[in-house]
Amino acid sequence: MPSFDVPEVDYTRYSNRQLAAVPLGVLAVALLVLAVWYVLHGTPVPLGIAFTGGTELTIHATSAQAASQDAVRQAFSTPITSIRAIPSQSGTYLVTFGPGVDVSALQQQAQAANYEVVSVSSTSATFGSSTQQLALYGLLGSFVGMAVVVFVLFRTFVPSAAVVLSAFGDIVVPLALMDVFGIQLSLGTVAALLMLIGYSVDSDILLTNHVLRRSGSFYESVRRAMKTGVTMTVTSIAAMTVMTIVAFVFGIDLLTSIGLILVFGLLTDLVNTYMLNLSLLRWYKFEGVSR
Repeated sequence: MPSFDVPEVDYTRYSNRQLAAVPLGVLAVALLVLAVWYVLHGTPVPLGIAFTGGTELTIHATSAQAASQDAVRQAFSTPITSIRAIPSQSGTYLVTFGPGVDVSALQQQAQAANYEVVSVSSTSATFGSSTQQLALYGLLGSFVGMAVVVFVLFRTFVPSAAVVLSAFGDIVVPLALMDVFGIQLSLGTVAALLMLIGYSVDSDILLTNHVLRRSGSFYESVRRAMKTGVTMTVTSIAAMTVMTIVAFVFGIDLLTSIGLILVFGLLTDLVNTYMLNLSLLRWYKFEGVSR
């Protein structure tokens, strides 16, 4: 992969506390957002019907009078959980209902109100709860497995903990932004979070490996690692940004959500890797406990 010229950063101008303050402050705010959302809603992030159970109807208005969200709400007697317009298809909406609804009655009500039912998707509450547990175990298992591999790879506490802490921040901040932007946790967004675990540790491992195991001074090693690591991350951000824009234009909600989460996580990774991880590594090299 060709690399671009990374701007020179004079890290000697900043203390370790100054470098670590920004990413740790962002992490603290993200944890606060998740805690507040949990208190208000009972879950740290909004859950999609894959985890809560429910029914989704994709409907298309066949008359001008029906082509509005207010008209959609009036068309159904059953309480609606959410309504999302599909940008690429005028007059088309994705309508979500809670679990235990009568799907046949919903279809009849939609047709009576001049809507064409394009598709129907239902998930039982029991299956949703089971899926939620499996997704949680998958995320925790992947993160713990990553942490074990990192500790085995470097076999020293501070550098290994720095990588794990950075990866933790790369996951937590996108989760908090899901609350802010109303992105639901679905099987697709869980996959994006799993991808972030891999994305986040590669630049951290690259930096740590260059500092601990390559020849040259600390800042020379950092410069070499940044040249490769920043190139990889910025390239991924550019690709995910394009995917997100295209998916939004064509109304592909799942890919839009996945792209946003990856962009949020990769941007966070730049801050965590080259501020938080770097400050801990510098403290370890020059001021830390003897190895």
